[in-house]
Amino acid sequence: MKTFKEVLPRAAVFFLIFSAVCGILYTAVITGAAQALFSDKANGSIIEVNGKKYGSELLGQQYTDEKHMWGRIMNIDTSTYIDDNGQALVYAAPSNINPASAEYEALVAERTEKIRAAHPEKGGQPIPVDLVTCSGSGLDPHISVAAARYQADRIASRNNMTADEVNEIIDKYTTGRFLGIFGEPVVNVLKVNLALDGILTD
Repeated sequence: MKTFKEVLPRAAVFFLIFSAVCGILYTAVITGAAQALFSDKANGSIIEVNGKKYGSELLGQQYTDEKHMWGRIMNIDTSTYIDDNGQALVYAAPSNINPASAEYEALVAERTEKIRAAHPEKGGQPIPVDLVTCSGSGLDPHISVAAARYQADRIASRNNMTADEVNEIIDKYTTGRFLGIFGEPVVNVLKVNLALDGILTD
């Protein structure tokens, strides 16, 4: 029967080997492959134009003015995180509000009122549900095509554009179903807004 002193050197050697293989070599290979093959995605899918970064196409940003497209309701927290300069950092997260609660009902009612007030031309047309509800993550960068087109007239009037011009931008930044069968087509809100500002032109 081997003693602890006899086993320890061999165990230490295996520990060092697997630490090097799994902790250094594997990490270096995977990181290198990701940077070589999927550099944009590996670095967060950041939208960068002329050296300026405008955000990730995978994370929603809150737009509240009427010149831009509105995304889903975001639960913004500016009180928890403060940077070195004393400026509030904006974070969003799931609300965890019970969909059957009075609080959630009030949130949806408030958003519905805002949507109707900003789109009087729609009259009593149903509002796409994703314009008045939160997403599961609270950071969804997409809305449905119906929700995007619902806003086209308002966006066009505030930007001296035609609704057709706005819809062309919406079409440009619409992603189809995954593999052609899974999910629904969605519109990236940030990309549409950057295009409305003349920042994205491709």
